[in-house]
Amino acid sequence: MFQRKKIAIDLGTANTLVWVAGEGIVANEPTVVATSVDDNKIVAVGIEAKKMLGRTPEALIANRPMREGVIADYSATEAMLRYFVSKAGGSKFFRPDVMVCVPAGCTQVERRAALDATLSAGAAHAYLIDEPLAAAIGAGIPVSAPSGHMIVDSGGGSTEAAVISLGGVVVHKSARVAGTKLDEAIINHLKKKHNLVIGDTTAEDIKIKIGSAIKLPKEEKLEISGRDLVFGLPRTVTVTSTEITEAMRPALMLMVGAVKAVLEDTPPELASDIIDKGIIMSGGTSSLRNFNKLLTEETGVPAHVADEPLLCVVRGTGLVLENIELWKRSVTTKG
Repeated sequence: MFQRKKIAIDLGTANTLVWVAGEGIVANEPTVVATSVDDNKIVAVGIEAKKMLGRTPEALIANRPMREGVIADYSATEAMLRYFVSKAGGSKFFRPDVMVCVPAGCTQVERRAALDATLSAGAAHAYLIDEPLAAAIGAGIPVSAPSGHMIVDSGGGSTEAAVISLGGVVVHKSARVAGTKLDEAIINHLKKKHNLVIGDTTAEDIKIKIGSAIKLPKEEKLEISGRDLVFGLPRTVTVTSTEITEAMRPALMLMVGAVKAVLEDTPPELASDIIDKGIIMSGGTSSLRNFNKLLTEETGVPAHVADEPLLCVVRGTGLVLENIELWKRSVTTKG
């Protein structure tokens, strides 16, 4: 009997990861699409398109089709999904089953858009799963147990905090603040303090190299180049880790706010479980230096970063797709 290929996709604001049953993770590329202005044709997707960000001539546009965890540009997202589905081995004749994860806080309209885009991209059946649940499963949390577990999944566009028990989400809050907003905070800070204009890629670089959620005991410095706001010429400045921490603080506190809001709404029985087990962090932004320490300081609950935090969501989505019969209650489907 012919078995359909099963593909799980973590469609993130910053990165898209693709998992195929029996093969594991086959792609991990930036969520960027480059299109030509004249005929709106897709020129490049993923790594190739990211290299073009901020460097395109007039005839090309490179942009991110996902914003704050949801679809912002439908046709570009559909083209990107088609690229990833064919990369994972799907074809016109053998349409695969595809599962995509979405933020728990997204609306019915946003969910329908994700299902439709997945079907148009060549899926036989499209499934959706809530990101926090997928992240918890991928982080190895026993989600079906009758005890509370807290997951904080912080990616590029959104931070999802959720308490999970008996295979479902009990309480969740979604803050549309994550890695991208931290980059924006760094860009704005350099504009205000140093009169320097930098691009997204440079901002992300600063965040990775000297960024920290809490003040570092030993200050670090980094030389960066950009365009002078006054004279319009290239210029190099030195930034410190302390000023970057301060620039990111308002955005980080909004993320912490979502976690606090979930803890406040958690039923008492589950709250005692969470204090025992702590908070598990996943997603790319959870690897920001000392973010777990900030979360522990602010909430009083120990926070730990999962192993390979970037891969939790796609792994969990894949596990659910492989055992779809067990998870029927937790997924939305079409096709």
